[in-house]
Amino acid sequence: MKTIFSTLLFIVFLISSCQDDSKLRALEQEKENQKREIVFKNISKGWKFNTQPITASSQELTKDWAQWREFLSELEQQPKSTIGAFQQKAKTLSKKANELYNTIPSNYSYPGIKSRIEAIATKINSINLYIHLNPIRDKKIIPLIQEINIELNSFQNQLQEVDVKKQIKMEDGESDMLRMLDTTRAIPTSQPIIIH
Repeated sequence: MKTIFSTLLFIVFLISSCQDDSKLRALEQEKENQKREIVFKNISKGWKFNTQPITASSQELTKDWAQWREFLSELEQQPKSTIGAFQQKAKTLSKKANELYNTIPSNYSYPGIKSRIEAIATKINSINLYIHLNPIRDKKIIPLIQEINIELNSFQNQLQEVDVKKQIKMEDGESDMLRMLDTTRAIPTSQPIIIH
């Protein structure tokens, strides 16, 4: 009789603990949903990229460089529905930003331009990382968006600088001097020079 009573008591205890467990899980799930909603609102407010060309050079480049145009188009489109949409957008932006470096037009293939593209890609990749972490680091994502806007302006200013430098005419003899400084044109020595 005692074993039956203790078994019944154990079953009642087990059932009541399972019910408490499901209530606790539901409460935790509700808290998690509220946190995700707050993160979604924060990211939605801060997800504003400055994609408007500020110089004539950047406007012209937007017409000629398809990958840059697609990247700017992706930046302009803000996800609206869920945090998952932001995660997908960050993944797409990261892919497009990484493609930019290898497709820079030859007339803008200078170290200053390349470094600005790398900086933009690095910051986009950081956003992609932070938005896929659990919990999502919205406090780190918002400042990165502002930094990307600064980098975009700096990139456009660098384009303008390249165009201004191209318009400066060379002085007489400058091209000869530059050719003489070119180490790839040096005469190769096939035999070592021995000094006696």
